[in-house]
Amino acid sequence: MKSESIAPETPATLFLKRHGIAYSSHLYAYEEHGGTSVSARELNVNEHSVVKTLVMEDDDAKPLIVLMHGDRRVSTKELARQIGARKVSPCQPAAAQRHTCYLVGGTSPFGTKKALPVYFERSILDLPLIYINGGRRGYLIGVHPHDILRVLKSQPVEVALVE
Repeated sequence: MKSESIAPETPATLFLKRHGIAYSSHLYAYEEHGGTSVSARELNVNEHSVVKTLVMEDDDAKPLIVLMHGDRRVSTKELARQIGARKVSPCQPAAAQRHTCYLVGGTSPFGTKKALPVYFERSILDLPLIYINGGRRGYLIGVHPHDILRVLKSQPVEVALVE
């Protein structure tokens, strides 16, 4: 793991600082298509505590963010039901980048280009600390999950499926 003293300044970290949210910086060697299993291994943390930021669209092509445990996947059918949409599906990488200004693999729910609705798996709140993307590939930040509630207009959902 690289030194925390060279952690990047990103729209996500600027957002957290602006809102007075404490966070820790964790750099690691990014692997293309490695996902949360790589970041969990590199940081020596449980993959369940690594939270992925997924950019999706509803049936009207309106973007939304889903925060999910790294070792789970999202039931898009159940998500659509819980948020009152007919259908929800993952965005294409170019659309996700357009909505958030982040590259896929470096998407953070903090500091997005425009404020997007954020839904999070309810059990994330049971964790004492989560590791979530800090706005750049190979960079996670450690934050208290309840801070997500405080700074993002987020709603809990129960849509996790075991990988």
